[in-house]
Amino acid sequence: MRLIHYWIALWGIVGRELLRFLKQKERFLSALVRPLIWLFVFAAGFRAVLGIAIIPPYDTYILYEVYITPGLIGMIQLFNGMQSSLSMVYDREMGSMRILLVSPLPRWFLLVSKLLAGVLVSILQVYVFLAIAWCYEIEAPLMGYVYLLPVLILTGLMLGSLGLLLSSFVKQLENFAGVMNFVIFPLFFMSTALYPLWKLKESSEWLFLLAQYNPFSQAVELIRFSLYEQFNQEACFFTLGIFIVFLILAIIGYNPSKGMMQRKGRG
Repeated sequence: MRLIHYWIALWGIVGRELLRFLKQKERFLSALVRPLIWLFVFAAGFRAVLGIAIIPPYDTYILYEVYITPGLIGMIQLFNGMQSSLSMVYDREMGSMRILLVSPLPRWFLLVSKLLAGVLVSILQVYVFLAIAWCYEIEAPLMGYVYLLPVLILTGLMLGSLGLLLSSFVKQLENFAGVMNFVIFPLFFMSTALYPLWKLKESSEWLFLLAQYNPFSQAVELIRFSLYEQFNQEACFFTLGIFIVFLILAIIGYNPSKGMMQRKGRG
């Protein structure tokens, strides 16, 4: 296989995912409505719980909204990773995924291409969300939006590979929703997306430890630092390491001779 074949396959998979996303307008709207509700509605109650001071002339909830924005960016990428994995399960049931996986190209390359396509979609969603937040004066330094881009690629790959790994275990489409909820809610609520780590430590030592080593927490902290033109080295290496582990396990899971695909074929 030549390099041009890999390039054509990559853009074919990415283009298909983009077209699917653009045609499914309800998917785009749901990806934005969920974090926007958290941003403008739930922030009111959580701001009071955290006791964040009000500094005129800022809006009453603006400080907490700024704090949770990185967590909501992570939420967008987390849900998008699960949605992309849901489409993998759907394609596998319909047969199109099986046709793709039996192509002459390496299986790992096809899975990584599918993963990159999902990351690109999530980045588009994030920047639209940030544009809406900007209109409501919830903003970061201008260069922060530039520094955010490579971070979004890494965090999107990590969260997307988690979804890819889960999709290798799920046999039927109707079972995936339960698996998504079982993974999404613990990851999100036991993280620093909504509360600072020191606040969690005051509440519960166990919750503090779980949040500290939660991969989603590390992704959120990496996003939070980059938005304000800083680099969190510890969170970066942690996220990168988890991404590599998830990706390797997902590739093994989709290997018909070693992973879950073989077990499904026997069933």
